Amino acid sequence: MAAAIKKGSMVRAIQEKLDNSLEACASDTRFPPYIFETQGEIMDIKGDYALVKFGQVPTPNIWLRVDQLELFN
Repeated sequence: MAAAIKKGSMVRAIQEKLDNSLEACASDTRFPPYIFETQGEIMDIKGDYALVKFGQVPTPNIWLRVDQLELFN
């Protein structure tokens, strides 16, 4: 069984799950590469969404659905 994503987990976004998603349709569909390539930390979880802080570049935190994330190994 896969480990659950929780507050403090290190994650990255799954590009295939973001492409053509509601989140992609609601904003700019050109997601920055760092959300797929670098680790982000889960700062908060509310329902199906997690607030992710990516620390490699100075950028605002981003809300993504938990199923659009995977643990960063």
